[in-house]
Amino acid sequence: MNDIPITSDEVSDELERVRYRNRFWMIVCNTFYILMGVTATAVLVVVFWLPVLRIYGHSMDKTLNEGDIVLAVKGSEFDTGDVLAFYYNNKVLVKRVIAVSGDWVEITTEGEVYVNQTKLEEPYVSELALGQSNITYPYQVPDGQIFVMGDNRISSIDSRNTAIGGISQEQIVGKIVMRVWPLNQLGNI
Repeated sequence: MNDIPITSDEVSDELERVRYRNRFWMIVCNTFYILMGVTATAVLVVVFWLPVLRIYGHSMDKTLNEGDIVLAVKGSEFDTGDVLAFYYNNKVLVKRVIAVSGDWVEITTEGEVYVNQTKLEEPYVSELALGQSNITYPYQVPDGQIFVMGDNRISSIDSRNTAIGGISQEQIVGKIVMRVWPLNQLGNI
């Protein structure tokens, strides 16, 4: 057997190499755990508080265009003029709040909208139209529901049609608050 003496410098070097390797792997594991925690938190925020939605269709043209990506905030208080996302037949639709529970809605054949006998000022609508309406006016919004309409009144199917009707609290995804894509249109809705 060859006995080669080991110097204290070699032992120190080997000990330092082992310590360095252990520190390196501890940093890698801690970084991984932090990234997993941040990812889980982000997913929970998106799912439970701030849904991210992509716009399909043209019912909100002028305000939102097909392909836009928006953020919605969950909540239960909505005012006339708010843009709302809601579930309908396993789809998420986006429309504007026109009236809330108990309000009376009247839409003329020219497409002018009156809520509680007051004409709505609607600068977000490019062309007024009665659209695909099959309800009787004046219409009182049922208790616990919201009356919504798309900004593109000619092509939007919304609360004016009994196929969709009033929107209940259980259907609501959230209020659209911000467009995040395309970047050149980033901003509040």
